[in-house]
Amino acid sequence: MNYIFNNDDYKKRLLERFLRYVKVWTESDGAAADKGVFPSTSRQFDLARMLEGELKALGLEEVQVTEYCYVYGYLPGNGGPSTSSGTTLFLAHMDTVDEVSGKDVNPVLTANGSDTIIRSDGTTLLGGDDKAGIAAIMCALEYLHEHPEVEHCPVEVLFSPDEETGHGMDKVPLKLIKSKCAYTVDGGHEGELESECFNAWSAVVEFTGKACHTGDAKKLGMINAGLMAGAYVSLLPDDMLPETTEGYEGFIALMEMNATIEKATAQFLLRAFNIEEIEHEKELLQQNAREIEQTFGGKVEVSFKQQYLNMKNELDKHPEVVKRLEKAYQAAGVQIIRKPIRGGTDGSRLTEMGIPTPNIFTGGHEFHSRNEWVSLNSMSKAADVLINLLSGDI
Repeated sequence: MNYIFNNDDYKKRLLERFLRYVKVWTESDGAAADKGVFPSTSRQFDLARMLEGELKALGLEEVQVTEYCYVYGYLPGNGGPSTSSGTTLFLAHMDTVDEVSGKDVNPVLTANGSDTIIRSDGTTLLGGDDKAGIAAIMCALEYLHEHPEVEHCPVEVLFSPDEETGHGMDKVPLKLIKSKCAYTVDGGHEGELESECFNAWSAVVEFTGKACHTGDAKKLGMINAGLMAGAYVSLLPDDMLPETTEGYEGFIALMEMNATIEKATAQFLLRAFNIEEIEHEKELLQQNAREIEQTFGGKVEVSFKQQYLNMKNELDKHPEVVKRLEKAYQAAGVQIIRKPIRGGTDGSRLTEMGIPTPNIFTGGHEFHSRNEWVSLNSMSKAADVLINLLSGDI
């Protein structure tokens, strides 16, 4: 049923949607989110209101933007065998990462044979993560709206804020959700089907030194918390860094450091595909803390916080959810590529909450960087998968 991929009109509309969405500044703020601000930036409401209006225009029901900036809509099924699949939820996030600016995005289009490639002008990221997913979902809904003869199951859509901060599901409106299964549209290369991800913890390490006049530092026993933090980071094994790991290898990533002589703080991400490796990473950070205390004489405190768990354990209990997606890939003519997510999605958290949620590709590449780009053909194929997932007896 390659509805959109072979239809230049729908590909053009998909491109127009995507370009419209990436120009809306929706950068989230990880520091604010960690302090409990939700959504972490009010500008995310700008895209939320835009999507609210577009969903209403496509005939969805119960359309709303919640007080916490989630966009929700419901499209009833229209009979036929597809309705037996039950209500299905599609999920994508509106925010972009704050490590690279997402303000004043200027999309640049280039031709790669029969494919259109969309990039930014290099001064910002593009925002394909995850506005490509939003555009694919919206284009699939547009097709169903304009083709009522296509029988489909009931569908819900949820566009979330603050996924990039790790807090995307903190205020999710579960009371609105009818679906027993869901699918995030937040992946990368065409054909990727992801049903496992990292287990994720964060770690905050606080260093307490002893300040005094630098001219009398030796006599008065100065302890420099900044040097403690630097030495602590240097203890991380080279083969446990994100720069040196791939595939199923976990890592410890330094994300941020702040330091004075008396106080320093370092923030880390801990990632692994099994809990035993996470526990090893936590133990290593604790051991390093004791070593720094013995070397410098100051104090080091380490605190951990769980962020999300590997979705595989729960998805393995619901194999029908992934099998249904496999059939949709096949119906859309997409060759399946199985790979683990070296990260997480809102679906990781939603799976923990009892709604199994594997991940679908978007055609995006080099996320979280100024080199980010999206393939229009692949984004169109993602929309094809969504339509096939909703229609037919699969």
